[in-house]
Amino acid sequence: MPVPIRRLFVALSLCCALLAGATACGSATEDATQNTAAVVAAAAATPSPSTTAERQRLAKTRFVANAGLAAGATYQWIVKPWKAGKFKKGASGRRFALVKAGLAGAFAYNRLKAAKKNAQGDPTLSKALAPLTAGIDSLKDLPSKLRKGDSTDATASSFDDIINKVKDAGKSAGAEVTDKVPSAGQLAGGS
Repeated sequence: MPVPIRRLFVALSLCCALLAGATACGSATEDATQNTAAVVAAAAATPSPSTTAERQRLAKTRFVANAGLAAGATYQWIVKPWKAGKFKKGASGRRFALVKAGLAGAFAYNRLKAAKKNAQGDPTLSKALAPLTAGIDSLKDLPSKLRKGDSTDATASSFDDIINKVKDAGKSAGAEVTDKVPSAGQLAGGS
């Protein structure tokens, strides 16, 4: 049975179209791979938005902000109540003061660790803060002691001493730290 020419022509056209489409897709994939590789290489060669000098400048600024928050929380909720005698047994509002001091201690520890990390971005700050890293790490268990009311005099003075040493280290490196009292939301959130 003879096949009409029209059907033969349609079948031949479809085969050519499929063959041309498959060939075009193959070369498009190779071009896309080459284009993707070119984009990745260009992105790697492009300088990042924060250059090394900018990171160092921002490191000092972030150090001041984090250390200031730690100092403000320590003074407001640990040192001030401690000096007022709020942590002594039988004092009015002792339990509430101890809970706030525990939260403030955890917050201050968190911010001091962040300040220590920020100081690593600036050579002067890094050298000034290096001797204090052991002191900052020693504060890790003190917030839980504050919440429980264990040895509050030693705990409060430990926080005060470390904060003052961090402030002095920042001042010697040209990054003067001032107390910034965090909001209740920041204190409860831990950052």
